[in-house]
Order: sequence, then C-alpha cells, then structure tokens
Amino acid sequence: MDKLRPLLILGTRPEAIKMAPVILACQARADAVQPLVCLSGQHRHMARPILDYFSITPDLDLDVMAENQTLASLTAKLVTALDQLVTEHSPDCLVAQGDTATVMTAAMIAFYRHVPFVHVEAGLRTGNLQAPWPEEFNRRVAGIVASLHCAPTAGAAENLRREGVPDAQISVTGNTVVDALRMTIERERANSAAWTKRHPNLAGAAPMCLITAHRRENFGGGMENICQAILQLSARFPEAQFLYPVHLNPNVRQPVNKLLGNQANVALLEPAAYPEFVWLMDRASVLLTDSGGVQEEAASLDKPVVVMRETTERPEVLDATECYLVGSSVERIVDTVSSVLERVGTDVTGKATDGDSGSAIIHSSLFGDGHAAERITDWMLKRIAGTK
Repeated sequence: MDKLRPLLILGTRPEAIKMAPVILACQARADAVQPLVCLSGQHRHMARPILDYFSITPDLDLDVMAENQTLASLTAKLVTALDQLVTEHSPDCLVAQGDTATVMTAAMIAFYRHVPFVHVEAGLRTGNLQAPWPEEFNRRVAGIVASLHCAPTAGAAENLRREGVPDAQISVTGNTVVDALRMTIERERANSAAWTKRHPNLAGAAPMCLITAHRRENFGGGMENICQAILQLSARFPEAQFLYPVHLNPNVRQPVNKLLGNQANVALLEPAAYPEFVWLMDRASVLLTDSGGVQEEAASLDKPVVVMRETTERPEVLDATECYLVGSSVERIVDTVSSVLERVGTDVTGKATDGDSGSAIIHSSLFGDGHAAERITDWMLKRIAGTK
C-alpha cells in the first residue's frame, strides 16, 4: 500500500502546540505515513520556537503575515497560497487544528479540491458567533466540510451529532494539548533550577498569578478592564507576584504597558517560550486568562483558572475543575481572584513543581490521557489510507 500523504497545516502558537504531537505521531509511523508540514506564517515568530522545541522542521512556509493586515486580507492570502499548495503536492488529506483563519481556509480549500479534511479539536461550540470572534465562525466552517472530526471530549462529539454529523465521522480522541503538556512538563520540572534563576522573584513562597489576555473580543474596553482589575489586585495583595507575558499584538501591548508598566509586583514579560510558560503555569497559584488552551492546561495541572471571557466552548471545566467564568468585569475579576488568593495563602505550588519526587504526573484529565495524536494518526490510516 502507498504511504498516506497528509498535509498538516498550522499557523499560530496554539496550533503549533496542539499540532506538534500529531506531526510527531505521523513521523513515528514512517512505514505508513509521509507527512508534509506547512507553516502558514500567520504567527511565524511565535509558532516557530514551538516547532523547534519539538524538533520539527516545516517543509513549507507560506509567509502570509503582514503588519496590521485585516482578517479579510489574511484570509485572501491564505486561500490563494493553500490552493496553490494543494495543486502542487496533491496530498491525500489536509489536517488542521482548532479555529483560526489558517484552519478555516484549509477546510475551504479541502472542500474546493475534493480532498478529505481532518479537523483536530472538532466540535467546540459556544453557540454565539460573536464570542469568541471570529473563532466560533471559523470552527463552524471547518465543521461543515470535515471528513473526520477528532473531538477532544464527549461533549464536543455530542455538539457534532446535534449538527447532523454522522457517528462514523466522529471520534473522541482526547485533546492533543495534553499530549504536548505531558511531553513538556517533566522535562521542565527537571529544569526548574534554570527557570528559577531566570525568575528569581519566584524563588520564595509568595503567591503568583499568571496572566494571559489577547483575544479580539477583549480589544479596547475589555483589555482596559482587565488591566484595571490587575492594578487593584496588585495593590490588594502586595506580597503576590503578577506575571503577564504580553502578546505581541499592539491592541494588547498598548493598554497593558500604559496601565501596568509601573507596578512593583507586576512583571510584564515578552511572550514566554512554551517550555517556560509550562513551568510558570506549574508554579502559579492561579491563572487569569482569555485563552482556550490555557483552560485545558490548567485543568490538566489541577490549577485554579479565572476565565476572562463571557462564554467558553469548554464547558467541562466549569463542572469538574476550579474554573470561574467572569468576563471582563473589573469587579468580578477582582472578587474572584481575591477569593482564590485568600484561600491559597502561601500554598503557592499546589502539587510540587520543582522536579522532586512529589511532583504530580499527568496521567489523565478532562481533555485526554496524552495519546490523542496516536489515535488521530491511526484513524487517518484506517479511514483515509484504507480508501486509496
């Protein structure tokens, strides 16, 4: 039998994290799979280091990013570039993860060219096209045309069934974010001394709040509210450390630098490399985020997480973990984080995080057991290679 030739496409940092295990699983099946890895360039400077960490070299780079370009311009570039790519390489299927412009356009080109589309992390829904925006639209488009829906949870699979997707096209694989986290966490716990040297203010027993906020729906007033909440929290808890790796988008950096740049216990960092961010998550007392992936990682690390969004496409975390959905309300953010910090006190690490024998090993979580990528690869071989 000829080898399966999937075209694996990614564009952003979260996609790189969640696609890396799939790429590695395909490469591990060199007897049956000949993967072609494409970086769209949507977030090249943030995605490349992730691939480097996992020793993945893209075969192709579309280089579509330009400063301050609109979503329409980005989408147009991606459609043209991906169409040409599929024409040149004639892959057996296109594989993409999540809900970005890269994913949506990959799904569209697969549909136009009659090539099977494999959607990793399929079935996530909020039911509101405006939140998250434009991600909810992107993943619904991908869901319309996907041949194989790799659902991370039973809830995501049920969303797909309600939309009329046949059971034969759905597989609950788990989320590849857990695969990536398991590959990384023990390695970085063992490297804890180096990270502590890089972050000497975290060497003591003070609580640490790790912050990420970058989603489009929070641009403007939402980001200002988040910054005002952090200002109040940093004043209320002067002994706590607030670490904020700030996204490169100027819509994030401008208000963050303006409002938080002069607080003694607020450290504004450049975007943290993935291994560093995993170590920081593991060290944190509480995470404040508007990220979807961080919700999954926090659940896997058994960390309290305050979600600064009005809705979440990962409702499992609200039922089964210490997760609080607060939106961008200053009052709700301050009250919720205060409650967590008052409770944790100086018990900042939860499960030990400095590489000792007491460190918690992630065996399983709400979002998988660390073997999602293997299941996805096996399913592609069964369903797509089996039809060649």
